[in-house]
Formats: sequence, C-alpha cells, structure tokens
Amino acid sequence: MASALQSYTEVTKAIRVSVEPVFLEHQSSPDEQQYAWAYSVTLENTGKEIVQLISRHWKIADANGVMKEVRGPGVVGEQPVLKPGQKYEYTSGTLLHTSSGVMFGTYQMVNEEGQMFDIAIPAFSLDMPAKRAGYLH
Repeated sequence: MASALQSYTEVTKAIRVSVEPVFLEHQSSPDEQQYAWAYSVTLENTGKEIVQLISRHWKIADANGVMKEVRGPGVVGEQPVLKPGQKYEYTSGTLLHTSSGVMFGTYQMVNEEGQMFDIAIPAFSLDMPAKRAGYLH
C-alpha cells in the first residue's frame, strides 16, 4: 500500500517546487532495516523567463542523524526546460535504514542569459504511517 503523506512547497525566484513523499510498504523490509519511499516532484515556472534545470543536490538524513548527499546532472536523466507557465513532474525514490528521516536540497537552474541560480527543494519528512508503528526503530 502506498499513500501520500503530505505535500511540501517552496518558491524561489518564481519557480515553485512541490514534493509529495509516499511510504512504499511493499518495497520495505523493516526486519532488514530497509524503508523505501517514493517522492513526486512538481516544478512550476511562475515567472516570465525560460529556465532550465541543470543539476540537483539532495541531503538525506535518517532518524539516527546519518546524512548522505546526492549530486548530479538533471533529474531522472533529464535537464528540463521550463517556459513561463510550464510544469515539469517526475518521481524518484530513496531507501533509509530507519523508519523516518528528512530530505531537502537545491536545484541549480540557468536562465536564457546564462545566469546560474539555485532554487530550494523544501525539506520534507519521510515518516512511516502510524498504523505501521510496530516497525519503528
């Protein structure tokens, strides 16, 4: 069973980033300390200029305070261009060794003039639904 927990939104330089995390119960194995989440991201260009997502920088922390960082070009193999009013959506995922954690980060963007700037990815919670509380570590 997968169900969206909550939606998180942040706007930087007229780019709205919304994230909806989902706990993936059937892909998780609490006995092996493997907890899986998917997260759907929507980027919306509410500004007046064309921008392109160049790279990502994620920080992912588990309940023990163990932090890992993920950097790389684009998202899910793409570097989308967003014209004013356009949206881009993708879904990805992560594994944790604890039943809760947090993710946040930035996307590096570039505008038509070649100016680079970072936009915030809102911090969002990865918490196993309460009905599965027997799995909490």
